[in-house]
Amino acid sequence: MKKMQKIVFLLIPTILITVVMVHFVINDVPTQAYASSKENQLSNDPYKSMESFYEVLNRIDTSYVEDVDATQAINGAIKGMLRELDPHSAYFTPEEFISFQEGTSGSFGGLGITISVKNDAITIISALEDTPAWKAGLRGGDIIASINSTPTDGMNLEEAVKLMRGKAGTKVKLTIIRKGEMKPLDITLTRAIIKVKSVKYAMIDKDLGYIRLSQFQENSSQEMADAMKNLKKQGAKGFILDLRNNSGGILSEAIGIASIFLPEGSVVVSTKDKGKQYQSYMIEKTSVKSLSEPIVVLVNEYSASASEILAGALQDYKRALVVGKTTFGKGSVQSIIRLKDGSAIKLTTSRYYTPELRSIQGVGITPDVEVEPGKVDYLSNYYVIKEKDLSGHLKGENEKSDEVVQEKTKKNNIKQNKDLQDIDEIIKNADRVLPPIEDFQYISALQMLKAQMHSESK
Repeated sequence: MKKMQKIVFLLIPTILITVVMVHFVINDVPTQAYASSKENQLSNDPYKSMESFYEVLNRIDTSYVEDVDATQAINGAIKGMLRELDPHSAYFTPEEFISFQEGTSGSFGGLGITISVKNDAITIISALEDTPAWKAGLRGGDIIASINSTPTDGMNLEEAVKLMRGKAGTKVKLTIIRKGEMKPLDITLTRAIIKVKSVKYAMIDKDLGYIRLSQFQENSSQEMADAMKNLKKQGAKGFILDLRNNSGGILSEAIGIASIFLPEGSVVVSTKDKGKQYQSYMIEKTSVKSLSEPIVVLVNEYSASASEILAGALQDYKRALVVGKTTFGKGSVQSIIRLKDGSAIKLTTSRYYTPELRSIQGVGITPDVEVEPGKVDYLSNYYVIKEKDLSGHLKGENEKSDEVVQEKTKKNNIKQNKDLQDIDEIIKNADRVLPPIEDFQYISALQMLKAQMHSESK
């Protein structure tokens, strides 16, 4: 008891001072603005609340059925305080912060999924290709009900990530709730070193390039620049930029990628903090510029945060046609604030806005052309009744004989089958970079890109 009291008496003044200092440093507003009225000051008195905090901590120490580690209890209190703010604010212990940094560097031990909180549930946004999660068939929309039999109800993102990450070769069991399944699915996965290459690309045909961006991590903008260089060398004159299932990442990388496609002096995104102060982020210098080639951007319900920044900027400047489904709707910016003991907090410090000052929070980016996900069934030989097939129809001046028509149909069918085989070969040779040929959103984007290029060539 005395040990805990000593820790508490040492920590409480420090916490109080830190809370006050962080409040004024983050918001950069004068004291008068904080204490705008005596009534407000009394109702929001942190010292009064800290009395209750100490009383609860003391009660836990004296009455809880087992011994409690004071540091762990206080860490839990800080986590709970940040969790109350929004789903994206969080506290990291020193160990958790190291793990968080690994996640943004592109190499870590884990399962290979991106997650978010949707309707208070830990929800999978996407499974990264060639990872344990992807091989196990996990997909966007799956709800993680428990991790190693620990329920995720009330769990924040960082706690869930901590449980799922670990040493390569060790196992983790997830209980998944999936739409269309009558009961939960228990899936055991083996952790692996996840080395994520955020940009994959391939030629679709002789003059069309495809780029998929899986997340915005360190060096993504350079990977994108390299992809553009290589595709242009191969003859690409139009591009599909696929941001589907991209849950976001580092803001500066989104700005760097936008800099490839937008002219100097352009604003990529603006933020507004608690003090109503706007900050605009401008185009950066880049080794590659692509200012004239037609672009179609593919998005879906799981394109979030930095994906929405990039898609919104290209849409506002009419630099690209956005195709797919309305995006996730995460229009807030989190700042990482390191603390003296090696821990850190991830705090939502501002909202972001597109160049035309559209707020995306809760509404997302609406595509220029909405296309439902689905599969296209390709039929190379099908029968349709036409005028010429009707018995006794009026013969047309330019109508050819049945033999000529049948021969032409046969040649068309052969050509169509060959085209399909060629596309299948492209997909195979591109190491599964290109979406499957039956992907309806992808095919729609491809048709729109070809239409733009045809229109501009006239």
